Amino acid sequence: MKPLTIKMNDQDNVAIVANPGGLPAGTPLTNGLVLKDAVPQGHKVALTDLPAKSAVVRYGIPIGFAMKDIPAGSWVHERLLEMPTARELDNLPIATVKPPPQSALEGYTFEGYRNADGSVGTRNILAITTTVQCVSGVVDYAVQRIKNELLPKYPQVDDVVGLEHTYGCGVAIDAEGAEIPIRTLRNISLNPNFGGEVMVVSLGCEKLPPERLMPPGTIPITDQRGDAQQLDVVCLQDDAHVGFLSMIDAILATAEQHLQRLNARRRVTVPASELVVGVQCGGSDAFSGVTANPAVGYCTDLLVRAGASVMFSEVTEVRDGIDQLTSRATSPEVAQAMIREMAWYDAYLQRGKVDRSANTTPGNKKGGLSNIVEKAMGSIIKSGTSPISGVLSPGDKLKQKGLIYAATPASDFICGTLQLAAGMNLHVFTTGRGTPYGLAQVPVIKVATRSDLARRWHDLMDVNAGTIADGDKTIEEVGWELFHLMLDVASGRKKTYAEQWKLHNALALFNPAPVT
Repeated sequence: MKPLTIKMNDQDNVAIVANPGGLPAGTPLTNGLVLKDAVPQGHKVALTDLPAKSAVVRYGIPIGFAMKDIPAGSWVHERLLEMPTARELDNLPIATVKPPPQSALEGYTFEGYRNADGSVGTRNILAITTTVQCVSGVVDYAVQRIKNELLPKYPQVDDVVGLEHTYGCGVAIDAEGAEIPIRTLRNISLNPNFGGEVMVVSLGCEKLPPERLMPPGTIPITDQRGDAQQLDVVCLQDDAHVGFLSMIDAILATAEQHLQRLNARRRVTVPASELVVGVQCGGSDAFSGVTANPAVGYCTDLLVRAGASVMFSEVTEVRDGIDQLTSRATSPEVAQAMIREMAWYDAYLQRGKVDRSANTTPGNKKGGLSNIVEKAMGSIIKSGTSPISGVLSPGDKLKQKGLIYAATPASDFICGTLQLAAGMNLHVFTTGRGTPYGLAQVPVIKVATRSDLARRWHDLMDVNAGTIADGDKTIEEVGWELFHLMLDVASGRKKTYAEQWKLHNALALFNPAPVT
């Protein structure tokens, strides 16, 4: 087999091995080097002699410093590297990159559900909000009954989901940071895929009562008289409920009213600008920044040109490229907002006596990523090249178009939950190691970084970006493939594999406040 290595930048002094299964020691490379060590797929090989303490460069930046002399042709892995210190958050380039305006991408549409507040859904789902974890078992039982007994009567409704979580009581509800999970759950309840039909199941004694979760005026939908929609609550501790089945009957009766209204909705043709896309990566490997994430970045630029909204996130996975982000801000105010979010998260990690290096997983390292610096350089590429026009704090709702930095933890489940709260109606998730991640509330398009993963997980991966490393497709071609697939999935013409198999992860609210 011909040895294949990939170098990302002319300044790089390492390259990754692309061959499935890696390459054995003694393999001659095309540049004349001979491998001194066996190098697994995705892992780095030294292209020159790397003296102790010298910079190891990938993506054109130092991803670490050699802890001892590393001869050319050697396997370069995390045990040989000292990680660089984090870039300070002062003296950063502020809104210095002024790319030439891109032509608008016009004429692209999808079939979506137009909501009364102007937002657009890609699915038509009844969501049942819960105020506290105590009611989760009851709601899950009720949801199964609704799916079996009621949903067949309402064929225009795609699904019924319980917005279950681990919050609502046993927490310091007024502590600093407690507002984050509350506003997250509130804004998830208003996600465009739920059509403005808000119903709540509460226990009755929790610290987060319905009126605090959804204060008057929160629900923007109005009735024919122009009055604000009243909050629809089933309280399990209500005296009217005698026995468990009485609670279930009340939930079913309330749900049916919402199902009737949802069933009257129909898809209409809307411009691609109504897409609100969250991009994320998980189970990353060294190919993430070579294939899948660059293809997503190209697609991100297409979406921005089409007038859509795209959110990229994961604080620790962009922290080491903060200078790249602040320089792309559309204004000093946007740059300062990014710096503020980074500083807040730095302090949050320090309270737990950890730093950004806690991010990388054993699987990341097995896939060739030596540390968070290298991982971050491959992660940022998902944002493409467009100017960054806005910043969201955790749990906030998106109110503008363009490329947005939504500050979230890098945890797949928390990041996805926060992007849902922001108003995401379509999700794109890249993976190199493989993960069955999915969300019940929004379609999730999965992009594989390697053809081997796409082959083995052929009925879990929706797009194979590994064709880029194979030389069969370009980044641009996979980017366009993803763009067209998004329109088909948003229209309901295609289901993602996560939807087909009904794979979804539980919501995970970000709660930095104390638990009592």
